Amino acid sequence: MLKPQHLLTLRAVVRTGSFVVASRELGYTASAISQQISALEKDTGLVLFEREAHGVRATAAAHRLVDLSAPVLAAMDDLGHQVHQLATGATAGLRLGSFPTASVRLVPSALSALTSAHPRAQVQLEEGEPEELVAALNAGDLDVALVYEYGLNPRQWSDGLARHELVREDLVLLRARGSDLSSHLAGLSQARWITSREGTAGALSLARLCAVAGFEAAVAFRSNNYDVVRELVSAGLGVAIVPGLGHSPGDSVEATRVAQRSAFRRVMALHRDENSNPLLGTMIRSLRSAVPAGEPYVHEARDEQAE
Repeated sequence: MLKPQHLLTLRAVVRTGSFVVASRELGYTASAISQQISALEKDTGLVLFEREAHGVRATAAAHRLVDLSAPVLAAMDDLGHQVHQLATGATAGLRLGSFPTASVRLVPSALSALTSAHPRAQVQLEEGEPEELVAALNAGDLDVALVYEYGLNPRQWSDGLARHELVREDLVLLRARGSDLSSHLAGLSQARWITSREGTAGALSLARLCAVAGFEAAVAFRSNNYDVVRELVSAGLGVAIVPGLGHSPGDSVEATRVAQRSAFRRVMALHRDENSNPLLGTMIRSLRSAVPAGEPYVHEARDEQAE
């Protein structure tokens, strides 16, 4: 099989008409150039140069081989460029998994920053709950997963996953504006409650918060959509506790931070330790930069990897 480096050497010698000059251009010794040409002649069965007393003269076969190899060498050069682009993330792809709230509040800004840095990068977005996303991550179907855990319901993450905490959210009590309902959890034992689907981390967190306050929440409505939860609260149909990213200030709803010590939710990015995707670092930095600033219930986490 012909070696591209030998064809490049041939091109240089034919163009310069000299082994010595070609060796200076390519950074080889004249002896190494001669050896490469001899190897190429052996591989092709062609006589490429006539050796003369004061130099070499390219044969017609050498000129023809230079012409024939030109598109191949150009393609090899382009391949090298494309591989470099891929290795540096310029044309790489990344598969991102996210839960719905983060898809609204964090992902658009993060992807905007990522594609600004790597305009030709291809990003695939998948939505799911943390359990689904971690399973996909472990199976190699995702590069990065945005997940969460509540302070009263910590999760055990799989071994071999790197964790980067992005956000720490306060949990926020929502009441219809103007209602006579208490702004303290302990005073809401008789209230109707609105929470997420039964068995979810949010519903379990509410149950534990209310248990600490001395009562069992009477759940009247369930929805995993925080916009729906907020509208139900606004209509006076109950009270709710939502994480900071799930709260959008409005005239019809009053919000109060839940004061219990464990009343928070963490949002973090996970990826496999061995994942070498060149876009990983940029994706994590872009997610950090997407954390909303100036919101009273949303706090940027320290810029360090969780242990």
